[in-house]
Amino acid sequence: MIKKYSFFLSGAFVLLMLFASCSKQQQQQAQKRPNIIYIMSDDHASKAISAYDPSLIHTPNIDRLAEDGIRFTNANVTNSLCAPSRAVMLTGKYSNLNGLRDNRDTFNGDQNSWVKMLQKVGYFTSIIGKWHLKTVPQGFDYWDILIGQGHYYNPRFIENGDTSQVQGYVTDLIMDKALDKLKSRDTSKPFAMLIHNKAPHRNWMPDSAHMDLFDNRNIPLPETFFDDYKTRSAAAKEQDMRVQDMFLSHDLKLQPQYFDKDTGTGGAPANFDPVRAWKNIYSRLTPHQQKIWDAHYDSVGQSFQQRDLKGLALAYWKYERYMKDYLRCIASVDDNIGRLLDYLDQSGLAKNTIVVYTSDQGFFLGEHGWFDKRFMYEPSLKTPLIVRYPQEIKAGTVSDKLVMNLDFAPTFVDEAGLSVPDAMQGRSLRPIFDGKADNWRKGMYYHYYEYPYGWHKVKKHYGIKTERYKLIHFYNDIDAWELYDLKNDPQEMNNLYSIPAYKHIADSLKNQLRELQVKYKDTDFDGSLVNTTRNVENQN
Repeated sequence: MIKKYSFFLSGAFVLLMLFASCSKQQQQQAQKRPNIIYIMSDDHASKAISAYDPSLIHTPNIDRLAEDGIRFTNANVTNSLCAPSRAVMLTGKYSNLNGLRDNRDTFNGDQNSWVKMLQKVGYFTSIIGKWHLKTVPQGFDYWDILIGQGHYYNPRFIENGDTSQVQGYVTDLIMDKALDKLKSRDTSKPFAMLIHNKAPHRNWMPDSAHMDLFDNRNIPLPETFFDDYKTRSAAAKEQDMRVQDMFLSHDLKLQPQYFDKDTGTGGAPANFDPVRAWKNIYSRLTPHQQKIWDAHYDSVGQSFQQRDLKGLALAYWKYERYMKDYLRCIASVDDNIGRLLDYLDQSGLAKNTIVVYTSDQGFFLGEHGWFDKRFMYEPSLKTPLIVRYPQEIKAGTVSDKLVMNLDFAPTFVDEAGLSVPDAMQGRSLRPIFDGKADNWRKGMYYHYYEYPYGWHKVKKHYGIKTERYKLIHFYNDIDAWELYDLKNDPQEMNNLYSIPAYKHIADSLKNQLRELQVKYKDTDFDGSLVNTTRNVENQN
């Protein structure tokens, strides 16, 4: 009996040791996995980061990431619109497969995401800031999100289901919450934190610390500001996103007493009342905030009223007002990234933490006379992308590889040591990180859907971009093609599609475009290509 009891104890001891060993191995594996901080601003154009272009603004903290990591000069989005871009980032799938084509759609949170995959292997997952997908976030242990677009001042947040209004400036508040959560986390687990800024989204309200920034500086108009679109299709001519048509109230923050009528359309639906919208936004400010606000903007309004601007002078005034407020919002983003980087350094987390800075898409800063995004033209299509990870990325690396927001999900899954699911359509960026991406993609596919609904009247279109050329097809209520030589015409002023000497290039790009549509399962929307595409698909 004693022998049996002794044998039982020995067996139990062995099992206990095996369990302890297994737990220790799992803990060690978890500790080896990198932490991930994904910072995404809203509508941040690459040229408004000094690491990309020092002519507009100095962003020392975003530049720190670039100096210590890799800066991508040819990062692109698959669908240049806020909600669709976010869905692509989470799922690693194009809009036609993840189900969110435009801002009217609701995200299906039941589908797989890279966040869910990391949560299952022990990551503490969180998102703080702008969500904009209409459903409750899934796959996050902690979420504290803005309602809808959110407000710049005194926004409402939903924290794991509980709603509250928080006094302060939104960019500061988002980073406050992120740092608090980092400091209170379970340090035995790796973490993946998404920090999503509202800024610099329309209507570009700066914080009090930066309200006077750029006051003594003139910002020159882009060379293409007065573009006449003469070589392009009706899509470029019929849009409603010109800086000249911005609202004096909602966009440029003038109080109604400083103008007789709010001119322009602002790209808004016919039922949008810009003056009322601005009054509602202004009324959210506390009396103290309004006092600071009025001290700056009343002088702007009085000057505008006295000058009685018209024509080109009014166009330039609107551009400068727009740009200065836009850049002031970015200054706050940069300041807060500095706070985060300082914490990572001081806490010893910097070495094993991947830090990503990007935007949900690019943005027009007066190019072609426009603001906003949507078009497949370069200022809208390209997005900033900077990644720092000391264990894997050589400091100061610059890559011109053709990458996409479609690649984010596979990259994070790969970095966590997991197999990338076949359903994810992008590619891990790790081969580029270590300089071994010899067989990288030569072309990318784009598809924009939001027309005729919503804002700005940008027609539906899809296209292909290669290392040198871009081919775009506008469809639905139009059938028009545009072809650009990005090497000789980087500002995309000359549509070459109808020029006979470029027919062979256009035909080759069409064939590549069809192949990409088949590859990404996007073939059921446009009769002009569907039949041919299906024939190609049936032959494979």
